Amino acid sequence: MLTNARVFKMKTMGMLLSASVLVLFSTARAYDGKPAPKVASEAPKELEGVGIDEKLGGKIDLSLKVKDDNGQEVTLGSFFDGKHPVIISPVYFSCPGLCNFHLNGLTDALKLMDKNWTVGKKYKILSMSFDSKETPDLAAKKKETYIKLYERPEAASGWHFVTADESAVQAITQSLGFKFKWDEAAKEWAHASAAVIITPDGTISRYLPGIMFNPQDIKLALNEATEGKIGSIVDNLVLYCFKYDPHQSKYTLAAFNLMKVGGAVMVLVMVLWLLPFYIRSRRSKNKTAGR
Repeated sequence: MLTNARVFKMKTMGMLLSASVLVLFSTARAYDGKPAPKVASEAPKELEGVGIDEKLGGKIDLSLKVKDDNGQEVTLGSFFDGKHPVIISPVYFSCPGLCNFHLNGLTDALKLMDKNWTVGKKYKILSMSFDSKETPDLAAKKKETYIKLYERPEAASGWHFVTADESAVQAITQSLGFKFKWDEAAKEWAHASAAVIITPDGTISRYLPGIMFNPQDIKLALNEATEGKIGSIVDNLVLYCFKYDPHQSKYTLAAFNLMKVGGAVMVLVMVLWLLPFYIRSRRSKNKTAGR
């Protein structure tokens, strides 16, 4: 005879088996042949073809025509004087979100830099619209907003907001590796965010991605773009001790260079410490020789 416990166990197993079959049957009937949704590690369809392909060492065409915030058609090269680097920020002025965050973050970082690093003194900035439909009037309004936010009116001569026609936009953004596309559902541009450091001769030197920036990283990148020609002795020493880490998208301490600097400082300290003894010793020998 079956005990009550064994009967209960058999009934329970039967119920579980029936439930499993029911779930499998329901799942099979629910499958409609459509692709499974993307997992978290996959990029949304709206962002396919959007991003930045860094083209370090590449050149931008300085003969391309753009319109400045006064509506004048000028060459891209008119913003390059052969001495000072230029920061190019690809944005669009009517952007409701990311571009404003980028420009706000850049402005906040610039405000933390001392007066010697005011825009226009050692470098220039080009905030360039990649929407060819935008006008110089809109660029001028955007410039007015950010010069006020920067709180250094003298920077107006060095911070330019420019627009361009479709062919120039495509040529410039492609040379920067900046990829964007129109999102019809959202009615706005899908794009990434970065400040691109350009050398005085139009060579791409460094990318600073994101919407928040470290003032020290900006100074290092600008000084690096001019091979240390626009920084002070301290700036150049800092540049020597730091190197750019592409994995962290920022400058980090270069241990080997730091050790060399530390060793040089120790040698200098030893020389300064021993110098008085050496001088006294020489004087003593001269006195002895004179007797």
